[in-house]
Amino acid sequence: MKKFIFIITGILAVIFLNIFLFQSFSEKEKIDVPAIQPLSKPTISPVYTVDIPPSISFAGEEAPLDIFYVREYFDRELTVNTYFHSSTILLLKRANRWFPVIEPILKENNIPADFKYLALIESGLENVSSPAGARGFWQFLKNTAREYGLEVNNGIDERYNVEKSTRAACKYFNNSFKKYNNWTLVAAAYNAGNRRISSELKKQNVNRYYDLLLNTETARYVFRILAIKSIFENPEEFGFYINKMDLYPPIPTQTITVNETINSLVDFSANHNINYKTLKYFNPWLKKDHLPNHSGRTYHLKIPKEGIISLSVLKGNTDVVDIGFE
Repeated sequence: MKKFIFIITGILAVIFLNIFLFQSFSEKEKIDVPAIQPLSKPTISPVYTVDIPPSISFAGEEAPLDIFYVREYFDRELTVNTYFHSSTILLLKRANRWFPVIEPILKENNIPADFKYLALIESGLENVSSPAGARGFWQFLKNTAREYGLEVNNGIDERYNVEKSTRAACKYFNNSFKKYNNWTLVAAAYNAGNRRISSELKKQNVNRYYDLLLNTETARYVFRILAIKSIFENPEEFGFYINKMDLYPPIPTQTITVNETINSLVDFSANHNINYKTLKYFNPWLKKDHLPNHSGRTYHLKIPKEGIISLSVLKGNTDVVDIGFE
């Protein structure tokens, strides 16, 4: 028993000694720890509402911005496209290459220049394909493309030919204008179809696009055009500062006429000092790696002029490239 008491007493003595030494050390060696400062809030860039222009027109036809829902539809599309920076910047860049191809064809066919924005919102000036099967810059469906003179088959799809599809679109626009005598309705009909627009005009007993109750896509369609037009005409007013050298330059091409089958487009490319990828970039309407032509039709293939594929040449030679918007 005495031994047990002795052990307990020894343990307690060691514990009290450690407590005493720790307190003494803490008082002598106390370290001043600086108080933690609260983190300041990060600076957030302000976001502003978009200034709506006092007036806007499509193909010379004024949009009635004094009607509240017209103004609000326009405001929506202007806001979306202003703050969808990446998409709008790419549209500005691509347009510098392709508008010089599209604009002269519109002019030749007496179509207002504003219709170039339809191609922009239809496809983003890319050879895209929709779930419904529409193809190319102008998003023609197969049957409509054939109706307007484009060749669409297993080997060739001229919906991807920018020049030919633009001419086909011009035919559509002119036919629609004969029906409506109004370019804004022509644009809406390009999205919804002439039959739908004619039916809705009759059913709702109105005669202009801005008075029609339409499905969401067509209801937004013309306003998207107006928004893109506003940004393109005054990009800096909407916060887009584009270095002209960052725009995609037009690429001068030469045309090669063929009226027979080309068994290998790879060999054809090599014979013209380009690669197959370059050939397909300028001729995306060629669906296969050969050109079937059993009927002896005449086709025009485009290739870049010799020596004008280098970006340094394209952007350094102002005699070749007209960079910027009018």
